[in-house]
Amino acid sequence: MPDDLSMPPAEAVAEAQRLLDADRPFHAHEVLEAVWKAAPEHERELWRGLAQVAVGLTHLRRGNAKGARALLIRAADRIEPFAPGPYGLDVAGVARDVRRLVERIAGAGEGLALDADLGIRLTG
Repeated sequence: MPDDLSMPPAEAVAEAQRLLDADRPFHAHEVLEAVWKAAPEHERELWRGLAQVAVGLTHLRRGNAKGARALLIRAADRIEPFAPGPYGLDVAGVARDVRRLVERIAGAGEGLALDADLGIRLTG
């Protein structure tokens, strides 16, 4: 991802979802982080939380279940106030899916399969 990545929010959501679907959560984080940095003040926490979701998935894919769990909890807490969500985002659905994933991590501990279906959908 280029350091100066810039795209409109709706386009960024579509690109981040494409990257999540391709199991490239770190790259999705880069897209979401670029929007976070450029977003108006009243939207920054939403984009920060979405970027944290992607980073949490990255931690999980790299075998850091404990770090993933902590970051995903913070991300869900951060985005929930923005429900239902702008730009076609399903904020309530993302928060719900993230919390379900946190429960799966807690149930499996460090044993959650790295190839598990993470199934986070940014849009409905």
